[in-house]
Amino acid sequence: MENIIQVTYGQTGSSTVSDTMGMREMQQKAFQARNNQLLLIKAPPASGKSRALMFIALDKLVNQGIKKVIVAVPERSIGSSFARTDLMSHGFFADWEPNELYNLCTPGLDGSKTKVDAFVNFMRSDEKILICTHATLRFAYEALEDSDFNDCLLAIDEFHHVSADGSNILGSVLRSLINNSSVHLVAMTGSYFRGDSIPVLAPEDEAKFAKVTYNYYQQLNGYKYLKSLGIGYHFYQGKYHSAINEVLDTDKKTILHIPNVNSGESTKDKYDEVDRILDRIGEIESVDPETGIIHVRRRADGKVLKVADLVNDDAKQREKIVNYLRDIRTEDDMDLIIALGMAKEGFDWPYCEHALTVGYRGSLTEIVQIIGRATRDSANKTHAQFTNLLAKPDAQDDNVVVAVNNMLKAITASLLMEQVLAPNFNFKPKRDENEIDEPGTIKIKGFKGLVSKRVKDIVEEDINDLKAAILQDKDVTKALSSTIDAEVINKVLIPKVIKMRYPDLEEEELEAVRQYVVTDSAVKTGTISEVGDQKFITLANQFINIEDISINLIDTINPFQRAFEVISKSVTVPMLKAIQDVLLASKIKITEEEALLTWPSILAFVKEQGREPDVHSADLKEQRYAEVLLYIRDKKRKSVTQNG
Repeated sequence: MENIIQVTYGQTGSSTVSDTMGMREMQQKAFQARNNQLLLIKAPPASGKSRALMFIALDKLVNQGIKKVIVAVPERSIGSSFARTDLMSHGFFADWEPNELYNLCTPGLDGSKTKVDAFVNFMRSDEKILICTHATLRFAYEALEDSDFNDCLLAIDEFHHVSADGSNILGSVLRSLINNSSVHLVAMTGSYFRGDSIPVLAPEDEAKFAKVTYNYYQQLNGYKYLKSLGIGYHFYQGKYHSAINEVLDTDKKTILHIPNVNSGESTKDKYDEVDRILDRIGEIESVDPETGIIHVRRRADGKVLKVADLVNDDAKQREKIVNYLRDIRTEDDMDLIIALGMAKEGFDWPYCEHALTVGYRGSLTEIVQIIGRATRDSANKTHAQFTNLLAKPDAQDDNVVVAVNNMLKAITASLLMEQVLAPNFNFKPKRDENEIDEPGTIKIKGFKGLVSKRVKDIVEEDINDLKAAILQDKDVTKALSSTIDAEVINKVLIPKVIKMRYPDLEEEELEAVRQYVVTDSAVKTGTISEVGDQKFITLANQFINIEDISINLIDTINPFQRAFEVISKSVTVPMLKAIQDVLLASKIKITEEEALLTWPSILAFVKEQGREPDVHSADLKEQRYAEVLLYIRDKKRKSVTQNG
């Protein structure tokens, strides 16, 4: 199946080159913000967040009067990212040297008395650095006072685990520390999108943080080896393992995530699923007793593959495998990793070429993290691929609604990735026809621009987070499939989400943010080309001279339409009908605002077709026009009745 997204990068090498202090591009940017008490670092996987934290933490210990550094990670395996590190030989003024006694990312319960006691002892000792899990931090906090964290640096890795929801314990801990102590806080995340649509921080809390944002395009475009990234979908019927060989290429270094046991794609026997996958590949030749690595002789040509099974819950066996994976040094050390909940965030296997995921993964965060496993720069690959293997919606199946909704969520996740992986443009109002275009800037007629500092901050720091909120909105998801007029999406549904996320915006600011979001989204899904000395942009199948681009034109474009066109070309007619039927059954309620926006399109349809739109048409947009027309006539009839 054709990739929904295919992005090509420049291989500039800029994101992997170190300066005289041993800092890469993102780390330099983070270090410049080191004097802030509250610092939020948003940067993609493999950009070097762990080492960026080391640079900042050591500066705070040596130069800023901070007495202790606490690093909290979501799971034990990620703790190894903060192990002893030689920084001085690369030009920095100190090495990162945590005491192993206070590395609490060791086997055992995170809430154990031993770990909590060790944390408390650390706080009362002269030791400088402690590494623990989020869970250990939460339990230890209960044994301490907020004031105990005065003059300490608390670093939270994978910060998206925090939530503004009052029931999120880690979020409550951090809010209390921010309000009741002099703690310094560095929050780091490669994915600032939560699957539950609840913000990571409340707006008033987030406003207290200085932000360092390093986007995915900056990271991937600055690689030395990786040239392209593809994101695509493959559909199956029956049991997914029967279709594994259609998408699993064992010549490529692959992480295969099997479905959650509670999902419709799962057989409910995860161990049997692993066995069936291995059986599709070949025959198990041996299992290394020291490492737990499975050696599978490939049926096609007899090649022996090294496979890691991270689905097995046996603690001792898993510890062996995790230790082996930590020490991988060459691409020949591993061929395939099969996982369920592991090998996502913070997991580092640079040689991985293909992230293959079965079923929809509950949240955008999870998908972003999984894709990040394949986007490390490594000499063994020029292309990275994410493939989502999904159950095919079948009209005869009782689970058709679930299958369609999962498919739409998966595509929505890809739409977000398309936005964050594409290069950034600057947009400015075009006030004069004779204005000279600046490099990297597109000037747009009728565009408001950055009308205030608040708008500027949202555009520069939060644009992808805002897009994530928009794409997770249920009404927007339904509308993206072309059942709703583009202007309704752009002028009604999108501003509704913006207003919910930023309730403090003035009307002019809201409109400025809306214009920037829809413009940025449309341009990032388009292609720019040059013909002679003129530049053209293709947006939703329209070939437009960049000189003629206006906000009115942008508002007529559904920037996400192409993804659904790719899907519709790749599925069977019955499957497409099943998708349409589900969408029809879950329509967005018609509002007066939508009716007013759609009325000119209805008039244009009648003039062009010589008839009114048909509610039974196979064209979803025509159906929507017909429904809106019925709504308008019903409103008119009721108005006439009420007014006599």
